[in-house]
Amino acid sequence: MKEKIQSLEKELGRLLGAAPATAAGPAPKKKKFTMSAAAKAKISAAAKARWAKIKGKTAADKPAARKAKGKMSAATKAKLSAKLKAIWAKRRAAKK
Repeated sequence: MKEKIQSLEKELGRLLGAAPATAAGPAPKKKKFTMSAAAKAKISAAAKARWAKIKGKTAADKPAARKAKGKMSAATKAKLSAKLKAIWAKRRAAKK
């Protein structure tokens, strides 16, 4: 009986121009692709070079050193704190 079904499936496949259906078995496992550290480094370097070219810089250019942020004086901190406390007190009063 099974042989007859298989032969009929083959014949149908030939008539329709499709490959004959095979028995459904476990699908082959897909091999996981891992990249070496050297390959990652090459890709990273190439990407950085591309972005540097787009931005108009060469790969050897280094960004300028950042200017140190100024610190707030105690008097300025006190003024800012008082101002914010007043703002929040006003908002709380408006909610009530």
